[in-house]
Amino acid sequence: MDYEILRVIWWVLLGVLLIGFAIMDGFDMGAAMLLPFVGKTDIERRIIINTFAPVWEGNQVWLILGAGAIFAAWPFVYAVAFSGMYLAMFLALLGLIVRPVALKFRSKSEGACWRTWFDWAICISSLLPALIFGVAVGNALIGIPFHFDDSLRMFYTGSLFDLLNPYSLLFGIVSLAMMVMQGGVYILLKVNDPALVRRAKAIVYMAILVMLLLFTMNGFWTLFFTKGYTIVQGALPHAPSNPLMKTVLNNSIGSAGRWANNYVNYPWISVAPLLVYVSAFLTVVVIRCQKIGLAFITSSFCIAGLIATVGLTMFPFILPSSTHPNSSLTVWDASSSKGTLGIMLIATLIFVPIILTYTGWVYRVLRGKVTADSIDANHSSY
Repeated sequence: MDYEILRVIWWVLLGVLLIGFAIMDGFDMGAAMLLPFVGKTDIERRIIINTFAPVWEGNQVWLILGAGAIFAAWPFVYAVAFSGMYLAMFLALLGLIVRPVALKFRSKSEGACWRTWFDWAICISSLLPALIFGVAVGNALIGIPFHFDDSLRMFYTGSLFDLLNPYSLLFGIVSLAMMVMQGGVYILLKVNDPALVRRAKAIVYMAILVMLLLFTMNGFWTLFFTKGYTIVQGALPHAPSNPLMKTVLNNSIGSAGRWANNYVNYPWISVAPLLVYVSAFLTVVVIRCQKIGLAFITSSFCIAGLIATVGLTMFPFILPSSTHPNSSLTVWDASSSKGTLGIMLIATLIFVPIILTYTGWVYRVLRGKVTADSIDANHSSY
């Protein structure tokens, strides 16, 4: 297969894996974040925990697949993101480590103080990675301070506090609202307690409103008030994987070449942000019509639109450099070799359908509502 096509395929696959992670792990992180706010009593919180506790480990597969795809298909991106932003990634992983520990230890004692403490640990440990992943997306759009020397050794010249800038923090809040929306819809799908349903609905509506307002604000900020990046020489579709063999212009604010140019050159990509607004509206409508299964589908499309909007806005850039624009990583010069991409594509076509089949079977087995009676009858419940 042509090298250019393989690179585009793996760029699309990376987006699909990130969307899969945001949808699947998004609902269990969102439900965990809502635990102290939707559940007011111990039994209500146990109901919420038992909606996502049996499936969260399987949902982590999407995170592993995404990280593995970056490592194998986009090694330069992996080097910059996981080495340069090490402390930020460590905080995200810390949350992912604390959450299962808190889930296991919560039921070791029946003391109210003990369980409340671990409820908040479950909430915060889910909030932290959701926030960090959104902040990472924001920094990808404005560029992060890194460069390569002549031997392609990577040097990161920023700090954790540089990543926590106002622009990127807004993306972090959008990420939180997105996952809260997904988690709230999942709670509605899995419970039938009137009090839980009422509280979850109120939070879902608020999360959708916050998400749309900040998504709109970030869109205008990105398109008209941030510096964009333009390739002026090199980085051809068949170019070797060497980020230094191109010239990139880091445009001034509001100048030609900003991210808005992609929407001028390829108007069809406007479908992605439009999908966000339409899906969010439909989510509210179908919830009010008591079609919760359909609401989970529409909220998932909303997440897909959010992630696709970022990827299409930046194309062909994957990770720009704010200090050395010529070191920016693009689809055309940051990938593995043609042979590696081809072999990985074959493996993907074999194993991803197996993962999807197994996941579908698990959710079929675990279908149905979680109730107080089912928890009392099942001694292995959380």
